[in-house]
Amino acid sequence: MSYVPPHKRHDHNLTPTPFPSFLNPKPFTSSRYHHRCNSKIVYAPQSISRWYATSSDSEALALVPYDSAFLEKMYGSKPLTLAVNKQANLVEEEERAVLKGTVEKVAKSLIKTGQHAMKERDESEDVKLLVVARIGKVLVAGDSSVCIDSIKNASMNEEGLNQPFKKRFYTNVSEEYIRDVEKLLVEKFGFKFEVEKERYCVKIIDKRQPDSTIQCKCTASHDGGLDLYKIELNQLRYMVTDISCVSKNFDLRIMLSTIKKLKNLDADVMNAIDQIISEAVTDSDIKGGLRWPLGKESVADRFVIVDTWQTKIKVLSTDKIRVKMRVADRFHFSTSTGESANEVSFRFSGLSEQLTDEGSTVDVIQGALDFIWENFLSQGSIGL
Repeated sequence: MSYVPPHKRHDHNLTPTPFPSFLNPKPFTSSRYHHRCNSKIVYAPQSISRWYATSSDSEALALVPYDSAFLEKMYGSKPLTLAVNKQANLVEEEERAVLKGTVEKVAKSLIKTGQHAMKERDESEDVKLLVVARIGKVLVAGDSSVCIDSIKNASMNEEGLNQPFKKRFYTNVSEEYIRDVEKLLVEKFGFKFEVEKERYCVKIIDKRQPDSTIQCKCTASHDGGLDLYKIELNQLRYMVTDISCVSKNFDLRIMLSTIKKLKNLDADVMNAIDQIISEAVTDSDIKGGLRWPLGKESVADRFVIVDTWQTKIKVLSTDKIRVKMRVADRFHFSTSTGESANEVSFRFSGLSEQLTDEGSTVDVIQGALDFIWENFLSQGSIGL
């Protein structure tokens, strides 16, 4: 990819800090949909959120600091991630056995939530059902605590760790990792180039409908502005399962969500979107890649910009898996903070249509996670 924003390499060989022994959960706000902070991450009422580890041995696990200047500034301290204790003797065969059991739980959650998602879809609406695996790191804030016994029990039962504490899945990887992934996919596994594109996303809140975020997807116009090509509602999440792969450099998130394309919008909404998009100016020197003249970031004190994204995307695929490598430069208007990230995700082609059969779902997820586990979770060992 021709454009790569600044990033930090992460050192995973830090001295572990003792794992705290108690959990202090912070409950979600009670509403029809669940939201996370100002990012407008929306969860369906029947959503399932789980966290598993690939070891059920509490003596083998520790929380270690994760090096990220951006997150340290956000939290006020270094976030923590789950890793193998240096003194532990973790056997990979045992870890793979735990992962296999986790896959069966994930499949059941996918089927259950997928059925809810399909029932709630209006046939007249343009709604896509997506099942995606993301590469990243499961992090907890430095002032949070998680009980080792909770992690151990989570790996041994159906429910996983389902506590609403301050947890984040951080998807930023290095430029070197992105290059290695692309090389491995093409040269070893025969993935084909599908598309490479640059896109801008402007996220807008309608104060009369604060439970939703309007996503305006755009391309750069020849005159330095934007051309609008698609309007969607923010993703609605039905299942999120995080898997801490404790012997690896990276963790996994498996997510089922829906995206709704918006059509036939009210005239007031459409006019406001047109005004905001028409005033945008592309500027690669600022976070998010977009700027507006003073006072043009909102319309009628009702429609307000909350996020802007400049993304460069390359997609490789086979008939079963679609891999997206994305460079995302984001700016959050609500906090006046920006972040650049290199990201990799795997989309399972056709899986959303198979969510009525547990056996087929288990087989597809198991095959996909084995592929990812063996090839894409260890920085430095990936390659030909």
